[in-house]
Amino acid sequence: MRVDLNSDLGESFGRYKLGLDEEVMNYITSANVATGWHAGDPLVMRKTVRLAKEKGVAVGAHPGYPDLMGFGRRYIKLTPEEARNYVLYQIGALYAFTRAEGLELQHVKPHGALYNALVKEGELARAVIEGIADFDKKLIFVTLSGSKPAEIAEEMGVKVAHEVFADRAYNPDGTLVPRSKPNAVIHDKDEIAERVISMVKDGGVRAINGEWIELKVDTICVHGDNPKAVEIAKHIREVLEREGVRIVPMKAFIR
Repeated sequence: MRVDLNSDLGESFGRYKLGLDEEVMNYITSANVATGWHAGDPLVMRKTVRLAKEKGVAVGAHPGYPDLMGFGRRYIKLTPEEARNYVLYQIGALYAFTRAEGLELQHVKPHGALYNALVKEGELARAVIEGIADFDKKLIFVTLSGSKPAEIAEEMGVKVAHEVFADRAYNPDGTLVPRSKPNAVIHDKDEIAERVISMVKDGGVRAINGEWIELKVDTICVHGDNPKAVEIAKHIREVLEREGVRIVPMKAFIR
């Protein structure tokens, strides 16, 4: 069994530091680097790409809504043309830094409210995927496991990584419980590890109401912006490897 561990990184901005990028980078295989619209800036982007290169971690773009004030977690109504070009623009921004550092761009994972909106809005999802394909159809599109965007991407001939979340509760329909709801985020590292093993080895997990939901797992998101991020990332990796699961970048097995 093989699985990728990803984390959202490069989300500091100017004088503001967010996340534990250097420490988390020791345990993941793919970094989703903020592209300047919800977080990040040119200096942070280059620093994060250089760090990924040093650590042997694959790099992907993490585009979001133009919403620095709200960290990209507020919904913004976009036309398909806007969505397509916004995503293309942000991929291009990060590509400048990966190219400068001699790295390949591996994937694209939308951020926050945009990520969640794609699951509900098929037209928006198609526009975002078109933006990815406009840049390079070989890029891997990272999206919620088993979701409609995954189906759309596969129909369009774009490679897909089905993503699950180690520290988030699920609704019975396979969507994430909103952060505004109680118990949406799980903090106990042992509970998180148990859920990850269930997802990877048993192909599913219990939803917040106790129902079993099936999940395809290519990549596991480990959030890097909470105080226990490093401890949780380390624990997840150790538990998976102990169970005989190989931790490798998604490009190693998604063709």
